[in-house]
Amino acid sequence: MLAEESSGLNLEQYVPPELEKLAYQVCKSYNMDVRGMTLITSKPDKGGAIWRIDTNHGTRSLKVLHRTPARSLFSVGAQEYVVKQGARVPGIILTKDGKNSVVAGGKLWIVTDWIDTLTPVAKIDLEGAQTLCHGLGEFHKWSKGYVPPLEAGKSSRIFKWESQYQKIMTKIGWFRHIAKAYPEAAASSQLLSVLDTFENQAKEIFAKFQASSYQKMIRKGEAHWGLAHQDYGWSNGQMGPEGIWVIDLDGVAFDLPIRDLRKIITSTMDDMGMWDLAWIRGVIDAYHRANPLDRETFELLWIDMAFPNEFYKHVKEVVFTPVEFMNTELGPILDRVIATEANKWEVLRELEKDKAKYPEGDYTELVAAPSQPYTYRDYAKKGRRVEGGRPLERARSVSNIIRLVVGPDGKGILLQPGMEPGDVWKSKRSRSDAEPVYSKPPKKLREEKKGRRKERKRKSGEPAFALPLVAKPKKENVKEKLKEKVKGKLKEKLKEKLAKKVKPVSVKPSKKSKPAKALLPLKPKSGKASRSYGRRPTEEDIRRLRTEPARRAARKLMEAPAKPKGKKNSVQAPSSKKKKGAIGKGTFAARGRSFKKAKVKAYILAYRRSDVLREITT
Repeated sequence: MLAEESSGLNLEQYVPPELEKLAYQVCKSYNMDVRGMTLITSKPDKGGAIWRIDTNHGTRSLKVLHRTPARSLFSVGAQEYVVKQGARVPGIILTKDGKNSVVAGGKLWIVTDWIDTLTPVAKIDLEGAQTLCHGLGEFHKWSKGYVPPLEAGKSSRIFKWESQYQKIMTKIGWFRHIAKAYPEAAASSQLLSVLDTFENQAKEIFAKFQASSYQKMIRKGEAHWGLAHQDYGWSNGQMGPEGIWVIDLDGVAFDLPIRDLRKIITSTMDDMGMWDLAWIRGVIDAYHRANPLDRETFELLWIDMAFPNEFYKHVKEVVFTPVEFMNTELGPILDRVIATEANKWEVLRELEKDKAKYPEGDYTELVAAPSQPYTYRDYAKKGRRVEGGRPLERARSVSNIIRLVVGPDGKGILLQPGMEPGDVWKSKRSRSDAEPVYSKPPKKLREEKKGRRKERKRKSGEPAFALPLVAKPKKENVKEKLKEKVKGKLKEKLKEKLAKKVKPVSVKPSKKSKPAKALLPLKPKSGKASRSYGRRPTEEDIRRLRTEPARRAARKLMEAPAKPKGKKNSVQAPSSKKKKGAIGKGTFAARGRSFKKAKVKAYILAYRRSDVLREITT
């Protein structure tokens, strides 16, 4: 308020330029041309606003809802539903792609029809109040049977009456502690003097509520009772074509409909400063003509009127700014509330006699309590579950549906009808999966992990390609293995020194050729039976080469005739300039004592050469 006065702005008639720009962007989602836009009202503390827009299709309303998109979608779906039932509620205009709303800036936007001829009815006049409550009864009747969209957030207060009453009684106890904590405040003593009266009233009426038919009534389900507007009054229910039109359905929720009627009655009595029996009977009769009441519903309406709701509504601000509120505002508020209470109980005792005029409701056949959108818990009872809440474990119904679920190991499992995820583990293929992972002790899990690690290590040492079976090596001592390794390293160093000194190398075929190292597994050099390649390489062997140039070179050498025995040919030194993907002329030794041995060497050298070519070409 101070910020509004200092800036000189009426915040209810102001929105930021960014929001107005976003409103024009939202209008582009609709099949209409916007010619003008006028801000009607805004909610600066919550982020809502309403514009009147002039389009080529006439006057319409653009509204940004201040709640979350999922919660607002519940209200939009309810508005569409009651319009289809014939309610006098502005219709929703669909977007170009057939949707009922647009999400922009983290909020939900809707465009509705604009009703030009709406006028408020008289507030204190009984006839105007009867017209207003008759329209409320019609709205409640049209809202029965509403089922929200699956993607919408569900809003329900039908199960929370008991916890709401307990919350108010708890807060009245807080008021006493606050008044005692600030005895120097102006209205502190006056508040303490009336707290006992209202606290006793709350306890007495709550006992009647617990003895009422409330638990039987709510078991009828949310769709049976329909929606309550939660903010119905002279501004949201106005006279228009053919009767009362209900607007601003932002906060609708599943609830017992008489909650809206009680709010109208008690707030009007507070404004009048006294309780008027004729006025109350008149508005209840008007509502009853539109949406008939039974005896149990009337009794619950009486209980809700008798509970000190108005006292709590006016005094609850003391919790937030106790000293300032008690010094400036609380005194006059308490004077008005106490004056209104003077004839309240006289009127209510007389009104209680009207209960016999209404027929008894049929609540004998109890159905299962419907599922709630949330598991309601009452903090006044230290988290105890509220009656009618969603059960902790919902009973699973047997169906003929085959389900796909994800197991603890991350693999998909098909569940046949009647099976549960826990039953699948009993029929696993391997022993390690015979029981759920989460049921194994930590020690067993560590041992299994260690065993899998050893198995992977063992498999990694096996050859990567298939070779003819050879004799298994005998077990050797660690000392012998170490000697073999040292000898192998010394031989390799000696070969490297000799290779640096001698550039041209002449290949002399030996009587016994050594096996090709590239085709044998790179494992212990001793202990395995080596195999000589005396056979001619086949086409399958050539295909195992890694690059196409190496395969072509191998095929070319296989097709060439063998050199006559006895002649010596030297291998030419490789050229310094090498072409990519080609093999030099001196790569392979052309000399050999036998045709088969020469071809085997060509194949081996081509295989070794292909590894180099692969690195060059890639």
